[in-house]
Amino acid sequence: MLEKINSAVWGEGLLFLILATGLFLSFKMRFFQFTHFGGIIKNTIGSLFRCHDKKCDEKSITPFQALSTALSATMGTGNIIGVASALAMGGAGAIFWMWISAVLGMMTIYAENYLGTLYRYKNDRGEWIGGAMAYMEKGLGSRCLAVIFSLCCILASFGMGNMAQISSISDAFSLSFSVKPVITGTVTAILIFIIIMGGIKRVGKVTQLIIPVLSAVYIISAFIIICINYKNIPHAFSEIINQAFSPKAAGGGICGTAVSIGLRRGVFSNEAGLGSSGMLHSASSVENPHIQGMWGIFEVFADTIVCCTITALVILTGNSEYSGTAATVIESFRPFFKDYSGLFISVSTALFAFATLIGWSYCGECAVRYSIGEKGVIPYRALFSVIIIIGSVMKVSEVWTLSDIFNGLMAFPNLTAVILLSGKIKKSGHLDMHPKSQTKFYD
Repeated sequence: MLEKINSAVWGEGLLFLILATGLFLSFKMRFFQFTHFGGIIKNTIGSLFRCHDKKCDEKSITPFQALSTALSATMGTGNIIGVASALAMGGAGAIFWMWISAVLGMMTIYAENYLGTLYRYKNDRGEWIGGAMAYMEKGLGSRCLAVIFSLCCILASFGMGNMAQISSISDAFSLSFSVKPVITGTVTAILIFIIIMGGIKRVGKVTQLIIPVLSAVYIISAFIIICINYKNIPHAFSEIINQAFSPKAAGGGICGTAVSIGLRRGVFSNEAGLGSSGMLHSASSVENPHIQGMWGIFEVFADTIVCCTITALVILTGNSEYSGTAATVIESFRPFFKDYSGLFISVSTALFAFATLIGWSYCGECAVRYSIGEKGVIPYRALFSVIIIIGSVMKVSEVWTLSDIFNGLMAFPNLTAVILLSGKIKKSGHLDMHPKSQTKFYD
């Protein structure tokens, strides 16, 4: 039953909508993600190395905390187990379509962050309300669509933001340390509940500690494995390209195995098109929508183009069996870590997934606060923690299927709103796209 629902949601219509939206926005912005990549780096990660006089207020978070929280929501099991799952289900060609989803998704997430910041407003508590709900209500004038989206977001926070993450954590710890899934789930639930009860400030502080260090350690370790197997790199890229356009990939039209799985896993990884990133970046102290949009582009680049590609190359160059579980990645890291590969992947997966749980809990909380009100926040936090325990003992296949369904339900209303409001991006821009004006971005 779940597979039938999943197939219906992720049919040709949604896949076309994802690709078409990204392509439309790329043309509209003259492929800004390529032509101004240097400026994007300077105004995002590069800006962290410059002095800033402006401090964020007590209800906001810094740009780096916003990025860390957004990356914590995206850089989870999708970068490790999700890549292994894509290879197992769609072959090496699925990685190519993950790249396509990322390249086009960069402008989709740019638009989401831009609009989410443009239409954000403060509630009675002085907290920013932004993201997809804000531009659906304030931009389109449709609170009904905003409520529908927020309900889909709540469901997605329980799926990809919760059950998919804890399932991978419990799988890794069970494999490496023989820890019962229910124990892993219970301990994780308690820790998450303590953190999210501190609100966005505590969430930002925790994620800015976890994500930078964890990402650096994982990328460096994976790069070492790739260097060890450097002779297999050309073959790995050859497999990715050839299988992306093989009869298997194209079978069944646009919903072919590699295409469908690659796009789905790409969306699962970078979340471009879901509208979740805009909620997190709207809490930032940065007021310029254009700058927030660029942070979104960097987010997708770091998540999919860098991390997912590195994981794929580790697996493909290591000639591991594509089981689609943590065991695949553990075996791929064995040449360097030997018997400690299980420990490394288990800890990496757990921390990535733990950070994702934190990030997505805030997305769900924003949706609850918008659709139900402040009275629903505490019950949501409690329910989110309980579902962690439930997800730890569910079958992996069911968890991924549910996650795909909820992702699709978020994408439909969000992409529709982004397309309808795309004209506002250029009309409302305080900065033009001409290279000579780039200095204005970071004066």
